[in-house]
Amino acid sequence: MSDPSRPNGPRIIAVANQKGGVGKTTTTINLGAALAERGCRVLVVDLDPQGNASTGLGIDPEARDYTAYELLLEDVPLDDVILPTSSDGLFIIPATVDLSSADIDLISNEKRSFLLHDALRQTAMDAFELDYILIDCPPSLNLLTVNAMVAAHSVLVPLQSEFFALEGLSQLMLTIREVREAANPALRIEGIVMTMYDARNRLSQQVEMDARDNLGDLVFQTIIPRNVRVSEAPSYSVPVLSYDSNSKGAAAYRALAAELLTQHAPVAA
Repeated sequence: MSDPSRPNGPRIIAVANQKGGVGKTTTTINLGAALAERGCRVLVVDLDPQGNASTGLGIDPEARDYTAYELLLEDVPLDDVILPTSSDGLFIIPATVDLSSADIDLISNEKRSFLLHDALRQTAMDAFELDYILIDCPPSLNLLTVNAMVAAHSVLVPLQSEFFALEGLSQLMLTIREVREAANPALRIEGIVMTMYDARNRLSQQVEMDARDNLGDLVFQTIIPRNVRVSEAPSYSVPVLSYDSNSKGAAAYRALAAELLTQHAPVAA
């Protein structure tokens, strides 16, 4: 049962970009791990049918008996769908390819855009004492992404340091505006985080400069570098903070978590 009057639920952040390969899932996993390392209790919601966040946090496919699909469409108990990970304080609602049919399955539901909103505001969620919920959105602006934005307080946008990066933001910003007007007037941009940044590359420097000129304070000061340890960690099913705690990638995600925490005040659910 959803209880929208709950006063102090966790802060819900949708991590979204309709472009694939921009570091969205990597950012979700490692930001979640960095927040948990700082003492927060964090839930990752894997809303991508590829299930990469689930794999990256060590959830084997055979262990995904209940997933985000069942959470949205079958009203399963939270105790069945929320799984612990190897990182203390970090939990996940996993995903499988079943989510790829969610758009079709949701379309006839009158509350199709609010299903995740209501699921994450159940009174049973209080037992997990969460501080943050990070939603890993699919790389498309479909009904799952809309559900994430309706459920969220804010949207965090990973932006790859490449030539057409800013052009790809326009459709995402339009979708955020439409969701704000139609269903979630309090939705805001949490921030833009530059990913896969190569300081030796003039293009990366130019993209960063253009982003800061156009988006100002929306762009996080923290920059996520292109780092081989970040790329290797998912194949070992752990965040980079566990895989190589002293790597530049781990340091960057710790800095991003610290920056995020400094700008947050309590938000009503």
